[in-house]
Amino acid sequence: MSVMQTEVFEAFRAIDIPEDKALKAAAAVSKRDDDVTSLKADTAILKWMMGFVLAFQAAIFAKLFLH
Repeated sequence: MSVMQTEVFEAFRAIDIPEDKALKAAAAVSKRDDDVTSLKADTAILKWMMGFVLAFQAAIFAKLFLH
């Protein structure tokens, strides 16, 4: 178990949740964290791509009207 998963498990056990349910909940939280990390990486790539496209469009605009 990772540190985060252990902390969640212990928190659930502290409020008298059965062990099997606490373990499943801790695993679900861990999976959600992995999903969020993946989405953050995808968002960073999309931001970079949009920056490049906007810079390219600004260069085209400048070339057309400031020639």
